[in-house]
Amino acid sequence: MLNLNQETPYDNLPLDDFKNTVLSCQQCELCHTRTNVVFGSGPIPCNLMIIGEGPGEQEDLQSLPFVGRSGKLLTKILEYVSINRDTDVFIANTVKCRPPNNRTPLQAEIDSCKPYLIRQIKLVKPKILLLLGSPSLKTILEETLTITKTRGKWYKTIVDYMSDPLYIMPLFHPSYLLRNSSQEEGKPKWLTWQDMKEVKSVLRFYEQNPVQVNKILVDT
Repeated sequence: MLNLNQETPYDNLPLDDFKNTVLSCQQCELCHTRTNVVFGSGPIPCNLMIIGEGPGEQEDLQSLPFVGRSGKLLTKILEYVSINRDTDVFIANTVKCRPPNNRTPLQAEIDSCKPYLIRQIKLVKPKILLLLGSPSLKTILEETLTITKTRGKWYKTIVDYMSDPLYIMPLFHPSYLLRNSSQEEGKPKWLTWQDMKEVKSVLRFYEQNPVQVNKILVDT
């Protein structure tokens, strides 16, 4: 598990200064091929945070996360459980710049962005963190198992910004769901609907009974 309490060079920066630092980043080779840095979007702080892989073509052009085909599906998935992506969730990526030809981010690129991601989590202060796809799974959980083995399972870690643990669930990436579009029971899209219903129920319970969330997740 990545230590989300570790110090970063940005811990003393207020949000606006931190964001400006990220937007002008030159920490890895992706700065030479990007059009825009994609900082993330959503309210800060926020109970729910989503971390994806990296910006695609449309995200790079618009400087916003998940605005292409995968983003439209993500919006639909959130709406399915009455989560408003503009007001109820902060969305970020493992890397802030688009890898050329939408390739998987290199480890060096992920490592360059890790301090940014850790600082974002500290600022957003999520109670639930959703990891979309393998790169975010491996970055946050440092997990060697595949997404198919870990999706829908709750993980937890201690964070300094709240007394309760941070609960983390890996999910299939929307781009994977676009390639596997069957809604038949047991298929990836159907499984994602079930996972999101559980996430929503925990979010709702958290808002109503915050001190009891640890118990209901331990018991599931």
